[in-house]
Amino acid sequence: MPEQTTIPHCPCDSQRPYADCCQRYHQGATADSPEALMRSRFSAFVLKLGDYLRASWHPDTRPEELDLDNSPDWASLRILESSQNGENGLVHFQAIYRLNPGWGYLQERSQFVRENGRWYYLNGEPHEGILKPGRNDPCPCGSGRKFKACCL
Repeated sequence: MPEQTTIPHCPCDSQRPYADCCQRYHQGATADSPEALMRSRFSAFVLKLGDYLRASWHPDTRPEELDLDNSPDWASLRILESSQNGENGLVHFQAIYRLNPGWGYLQERSQFVRENGRWYYLNGEPHEGILKPGRNDPCPCGSGRKFKACCL
């Protein structure tokens, strides 16, 4: 697992240091909401923490194996909607990744369930596409700068 001093900003785009954000979940703390779990799972994909991803996946839908070797180069996360109703949760998100050349995205409405006080990813409806940012749009890399001044 990465040292807290080697990751100044959490990959989940919370604008907080990794040590104050997703690292605690990766080390075993329980996520307090479906959105917190989604953010920690995105960070785990970025950091290739397969054991955490499998542990946070509901046993009924968890894959037997999870190969992250050919995973995209994830760049940023946008939470579009997040809700919780009792023991069920929904997170609609868009995850941006780098293509060679350009950018792609994975958008999904993810279902979460809480069992024994712990949130689990259950399943989702994914949709992938090509992202075509304009010159003056925010850069897809998550830097907060305009695309033309960053990754264009």
